[in-house]
Parts: sequence; structure tokens; C-alpha cells
Amino acid sequence: MIEIYKAGNSICTQKVLIVLAEKRVPFTAHDIDLFNNEQYRPEYLAINPKGVVPALVHDGKVITESTLICEYLDDTFSDPRLIPAAPYERVVMRKWSKAVDEGLFEATRELSFSAMFRERMSGMTEAQREKRFTNIGDPNKRARFMSTYELGVESPYVFQAIANYENAFRDMEKALAKDSKGWLAAATMSLADINMMPFVARLAYLQIIDVWTENRPLCRAWWSKVQQLPSFQAAIRDPLTERELETMATSGARIRKRVSERRDDYLALVASAPKAPI
Repeated sequence: MIEIYKAGNSICTQKVLIVLAEKRVPFTAHDIDLFNNEQYRPEYLAINPKGVVPALVHDGKVITESTLICEYLDDTFSDPRLIPAAPYERVVMRKWSKAVDEGLFEATRELSFSAMFRERMSGMTEAQREKRFTNIGDPNKRARFMSTYELGVESPYVFQAIANYENAFRDMEKALAKDSKGWLAAATMSLADINMMPFVARLAYLQIIDVWTENRPLCRAWWSKVQQLPSFQAAIRDPLTERELETMATSGARIRKRVSERRDDYLALVASAPKAPI
């Protein structure tokens, strides 16, 4: 029996849901309301002491961390295989997993927070906000949240987020150019593609994806293709309500111009950096 503890519109949850949909594995879902701090309730912390989603329970065994959950599911339910068989392709796939875990996860959180959740938190009392920041627990995460709340798109963490996405889309365009099939790590879809889907989707729903993809036709083709996948529809698009879609679009529109300007600032910074000798 598979149980998944998830949150609505959680990008990390969406990765796992895509894998479950691809493998047609039935599961029981338990929704965790992150904005009301349900992730910090003792009963959930007993499952995932980090207080984050998703968490997967399979026959009584708990697996946390979305990247590890996806690999566990691929090892446990073999059809279709989403981890490439060739050793080098597996390395490439895991590089994309690392790119997501070590850069794009926080980048997406910062962009989403500055666009949407910052405004929601501004309607809280100071005591409610402080409780929210205190419950974060992780000092680094707390600092990022507070900076993004206070400064919005002007936060240095948002600037880093914009840079992380610039580098990711640059690398995507290069990777897709190497494979006529149009996938990131192998001739067929793999966890590399699945790991990226929710993060690119969030930019699209915020109406800011073209800041990075306007001049990257292979990235645009990849995005168009993955949206047609039944697993994408089931895990990401279908669960979203019209209100959620409208909120993301409206919120993203407010920051789009400044995000584009800050990307230009980053590109200028890169262009002016000393080049290594040939």
C-alpha cells in the first residue's frame, strides 16, 4: 500500500505524482495545509521530522525527499523505467536532479514567494508572521523567507533565483541539442525531465517563463511536449483550480518586468566577469 503526504500546488509533490501516474500505481493521499502550518504538527513530524512535503509511506516504510522518493518508486515499480539503463545517462539524469535540489527548488520558492505568498503574509498580524517564520526552524530558510518578505524581487535571494534559472535553461538548451528525441538525459523521458517539469510549470503559470525561453526554441519545444503528457495533466494541471491559475498569473504579472530587468543585470554581470585564459 502506498500513502503520500502532499500539499496542493507543491512543486516537490508534483514530481512524485508524475512518477506515480507514469507507473499507474494506486495510492492514498493525505493533504497537508502548509500555509496553516500543518506540516509542523507532531503527528506529521513523526513521519517527516523536517516538516516538509512530500513524504511517502510504502508498506509501513517511510521515504522522504522527493528525488529519493522518485528513485525509490522507479526501483520498486519497474514499468516504465524512468532511470536510464546506461551508466553515463544515469549520471546525466542525476545531474539534473542535483540542479533541482541544489538550486531550482530554492529559486522557485523565492520567485513564488515574492510573487504570491508575500502579499498573503502582508495581511497577517505581526504575531502570525513571526510564528510562521519561527516554525520554519532552519536559520538559512528563515533568513531567505524574511529577506524575500521584506524586499520582494529586490531580495538578493531572488536575484540568485533568477541566475539559477538562467543557468538551468542555458544547460537545458545545450542538452536538448544533443538528443534528436528532445529529452534531457536519454532517448526517452527520464527522471531528469520529470524533475524539471514542476519547476518550469511554475514559471509558466506565473507568466514569466518567456523571460528565459524567448530565445531558446528547444526549451520551448520540450515544454510544449511535456504539457501533453497524461501524467503531467494528472499531476500538475488537472488539480489546479481556476482560482489558483488566476492567482499565479496575476501575481506573476506584477513582478515580470522587474524579473526581466534583474535577469538583464545578471547577464551583464556575467559578460563583465574576467574570462579564464585559453
